[in-house]
Amino acid sequence: MIWIIIAIAVIMFLLFCYYQNNKIDITEYEINSDCVNKDIKIVHLSDFHSKPFKAVLEKTRMQNPDIICITGDYINDKCRNKDKMLEYGKELLKIAPVYYITGNHERRLNNFNTLMTELKEIGFNVLLNSLADSENITILGLDENQADFSDYKARRNGTFKYKNMSPYFKQFEKSDKFKLILCHFPENFEGLKEMNYSQYDFDLQLSGHAHGGQWIMPFIGPLFSPGQGILPKYARGSFGDRPKLIISRGLGNSEFPLRLFNHPEIVIINIKKVQQN
Repeated sequence: MIWIIIAIAVIMFLLFCYYQNNKIDITEYEINSDCVNKDIKIVHLSDFHSKPFKAVLEKTRMQNPDIICITGDYINDKCRNKDKMLEYGKELLKIAPVYYITGNHERRLNNFNTLMTELKEIGFNVLLNSLADSENITILGLDENQADFSDYKARRNGTFKYKNMSPYFKQFEKSDKFKLILCHFPENFEGLKEMNYSQYDFDLQLSGHAHGGQWIMPFIGPLFSPGQGILPKYARGSFGDRPKLIISRGLGNSEFPLRLFNHPEIVIINIKKVQQN
């Protein structure tokens, strides 16, 4: 009898873990802007970590977005499922144009340049510290290259040397369209001292990386994020007004295999046209 109880408990635990890692949440935000001449819908996806979610593809298709933004760690640092993720990317492109930036995982790959070429060849707009224009939107994709494990230690110690992104922002600020930044690391928005991104003139930053803190505990919140440590501030949700930061809790997992009270997340941003007086 005891073995039956143990077996049932194990099965229930495994089902619970599966649900925590595969139940997809959709979170919507609305932003009013006088920089667009029509309403625009963006689907923000982040941190697939080489997991070709069929449900994410279906739910993204149902949203009928104008553009899809992927904010890094599309493929993990073992390059697992690369061919599957390239095929998956082709399916995303059938839905809408895809604007993609790197995360720390892609930056660790020895075949980084080859992978970027392959993503471009399937049709991704690969932005490596570069600008792209979609209708009514100028997009700046940042490639901070904060990838090495030693970088995490240096960041915690306050000795990490951040790249100076100001030249890219100065070029970006010249746009009179809705200005959108894709940045893998959410803490760079206002967590840096002199070099924080929130000091610049733009509308919205989309980020991932923190995986929602991996575990979100009641009354405590997100537990841990690389680069931010314990009880990270920039792990989910939104910060600021203009500029605004919106953080995806991400979709897959990396080294740690279990999400807890922190389902994979698709983020929808509805940019609403505001009539100028």
